[in-house]
Amino acid sequence: MAVESESFSHSEFMALALNTVSELVKDPLLKDLHSEPSVEEVNSQIALEHGRAITVNVVQQNQENTVLPVVVPQKAKVKDLKKAIQRHLTLKQMREGGTTYISWKYVWRTHWLVHDGEKLTDNEKTIKDYGVKNKAVITFGKRLRRK
Repeated sequence: MAVESESFSHSEFMALALNTVSELVKDPLLKDLHSEPSVEEVNSQIALEHGRAITVNVVQQNQENTVLPVVVPQKAKVKDLKKAIQRHLTLKQMREGGTTYISWKYVWRTHWLVHDGEKLTDNEKTIKDYGVKNKAVITFGKRLRRK
């Protein structure tokens, strides 16, 4: 029994792997994934399909009012939602070739996350406590300065 093995260079192997992943992403269950998904994105999509996670639509404050579908666990706290938004936007910027640095400390100091007019003020409360469900819309709201 002779086993033939092909040897690939690193670049050939990466091209083959990328091609295989691209074919997998065409599956209807994985249609929401980018053509070059990260492991975290794949795991999030699997959790979403198994009902362990929800999608929260975050409306970005720009001219187009871009909607970002962010996947978080069902029992996520507000701080987990914030981290998921950060990861999503950072990954989006990397893919689009943007080099703009975002100071998240500044963003969270000057903006609230708002759901149905209610500010998500307590980072330790679960998003479910604020009534956030699957496909809920979250916006950014300006914080007023305290004197």
